[in-house]
Amino acid sequence: MNAKNRPTEAPTKSCIPVIPSANLEKSLRLWVDGLGFQMDKEMRSEGKLIFCMLHQGDLHFMLNQRAGTPVKPENYEGIRLYWTPANLRETRERLIGLGYTVSEIVEREYGQTEFFLRDDDGYSHCFGAATKA
Repeated sequence: MNAKNRPTEAPTKSCIPVIPSANLEKSLRLWVDGLGFQMDKEMRSEGKLIFCMLHQGDLHFMLNQRAGTPVKPENYEGIRLYWTPANLRETRERLIGLGYTVSEIVEREYGQTEFFLRDDDGYSHCFGAATKA
C-alpha cells in the first residue's frame, strides 16, 4: 500500500491476546500475583472460572477455559510471550517465591539480559531487559 492510499488513522485501536488455560484459577497465580495484572469481567460456569479479562495499564489479556485437550505436535510450543519488567531481578525473585521454576539470568550476545519460565499451561515466558554496558 502506498502513502496515498494509507488511512490517516490506524485501522485498529488495540489487540487483546486470548490465552487458553486448562485451569484459570491456577493461571491467575502467574498473571495476578506474579505479573501484577488485575482481573475483572469474569464469567463462571457451575462455580468454575471459565473466562476473565486481565489488565495492567495499557496491557490487556483474556484468559479462557481451553476446550478439550490440545494436540501437541513434536516441538510445538504454543504461544510465547516476551515481557520487559521494570526490574528484571525483582520479577524473577517474585516468581521464584510463588513456586515457579525459572532459568538463570543470562546476558545474550544480542544485547538482552533474560530469564525464562514455562507456566502451568506449558507456555513459554521470556523476561528481558537491555544489557547494561
